[in-house]
Amino acid sequence: MTRVKVCGFTDSESMITAAKAGADAIGLVLIPGLKRSVSVPQLQRMLADLRAALGGQPLPQIVGMVGDQPVEFVNEAVATLDLDAVQLCGSEGMGYAAQVKAPIIYKVIGVDGDVPASALLPKLMLLLQRHTMADHRPILDTKVAGAFGGTGKSFDWKVAAGLGASYSFSLAGGLTPDNVGDAIRTVRPWGVDTSSGIETNGVKDPAKIRAFIAAAREADRALAPKGLRRLLAGRAS
Repeated sequence: MTRVKVCGFTDSESMITAAKAGADAIGLVLIPGLKRSVSVPQLQRMLADLRAALGGQPLPQIVGMVGDQPVEFVNEAVATLDLDAVQLCGSEGMGYAAQVKAPIIYKVIGVDGDVPASALLPKLMLLLQRHTMADHRPILDTKVAGAFGGTGKSFDWKVAAGLGASYSFSLAGGLTPDNVGDAIRTVRPWGVDTSSGIETNGVKDPAKIRAFIAAAREADRALAPKGLRRLLAGRAS
């Protein structure tokens, strides 16, 4: 099943909506100065609200999203917030990632749409291989100068379509309730990731949150083996 991560929440109510709708992971921006950024104290309050609303039910994976910040800040946030994972959204290299004390590390790999696929694919394959070997979870997202994601811009999914069979990665960049199903069917990624795609006029939209998760689940159902193929797949596993 495709993992669904929804990101960029700044209020408890929309985050609770995502959790109740079945999001596998929730990403929260800890990069100062961005419009979707939250402070550590604010996030503590939001997570307390989330736990209270779920009444003891398991929480989605909570992911702190950072970008080119001191590793000391990142590790302190992990400890203070008891984060399940950290997402590195900037230019952080392998050495930086090795210092992050989080159970799981996501790493955003920017896809530059201005670079021909013939030149882009070898670079993407190298980075995917490198981060996979380090047990990181890569995310392919549209590269936009000066941005840390959440731009709402897509890249050509055909670039990633041939990589899904060999590498485990999440797909991000301009995913919405209307196109996430096509993205899953085209690329077959390990996960999908959205932020601006579940907003209306820059504000998280409960209807779009639910619709995005439902569309991803429907695409998974359509791709699931049926009949004899399902029986053979079960025996093979």
